Amino acid sequence: MTNETKNFYDAIIIGGGPAGVSAAVYIASRGYKPVILEKDEIGGTVGKVSSVTHYLSVDNCETGDSFKNKLESQLKVYNIEVLKEDVTEIDLDNLLKKVSTKSGNIYLGKTIILANGTTPRKLGVLGENELKGRGVCSNPWKEGKEYAGKDIFVVGGADGAIKEAIYLAQFAKELSIIHFEDSLGTIAEFKNKLEKLENVKLYLHSRLTKIKGKDKIESLEITDEKTKEVKEIKCGGAGVFVYAGATPNTEKYNKLELENGFIKVNSQMKTNIDGVFAAGDICCKDIRQVATAVSDGTIAGINAANYLKTV
Repeated sequence: MTNETKNFYDAIIIGGGPAGVSAAVYIASRGYKPVILEKDEIGGTVGKVSSVTHYLSVDNCETGDSFKNKLESQLKVYNIEVLKEDVTEIDLDNLLKKVSTKSGNIYLGKTIILANGTTPRKLGVLGENELKGRGVCSNPWKEGKEYAGKDIFVVGGADGAIKEAIYLAQFAKELSIIHFEDSLGTIAEFKNKLEKLENVKLYLHSRLTKIKGKDKIESLEITDEKTKEVKEIKCGGAGVFVYAGATPNTEKYNKLELENGFIKVNSQMKTNIDGVFAAGDICCKDIRQVATAVSDGTIAGINAANYLKTV
């Protein structure tokens, strides 16, 4: 039996975030056999946040980690196979879609759903890569406690950044928010919560332009966008959490129709290639929330199942 025969599925889903999991559940519920290929962990980006907010039915104690656990439990209920695989190549030309992975495995499927989301964008400043994991952080829920009693900096002013800043403030000696705009671009709920905190400092119309240190962060350089004044802040052992937007993980999908790097889909989450669907943050759309990702996955899963009836 060949490797390809061993790895045959009705549907291949790339990405195990809320969109991918939702799609898998709806496909499995209709009697088909899906597989999720995920290079990291189930939950995707939402699995790393301090709290899941505004999603119906979850309580105020729902963390990204607990939400991830619920997704994993639901996958087990439907006996959906999840494989830790890093996709290296995808062939969408034939009726059977072919996915190759870093491990050397090959997966064939009648339909495919692309739900592998986005990658957080880096600032591209000196010291960012060098001090990753030694002050430059990406997971507030797991790493925030490590900086208890120390200075913590959050770069960004949108909802995601401010929500995490509010969470991180409980650990920080001083919590500083660095944002390039004149005001924070977040919702009223988060603004109100932020205003009640006593250890928060704002650096507006400013950018983090350098991170200094060897084994840990020693100081930061912040540049004022208006005056171009450069300020050096001594902050030995500080933590820096960056929220500078994200880029879609579409570099392998060169035969799909894209817009600004995001996959274009219709109302049924269909792409320009027959049998290929996309769901979640990887799609070209205006709103990217857990709720919209689940909705995308639901629509993609149902329509992929309908497509399977025809092939």
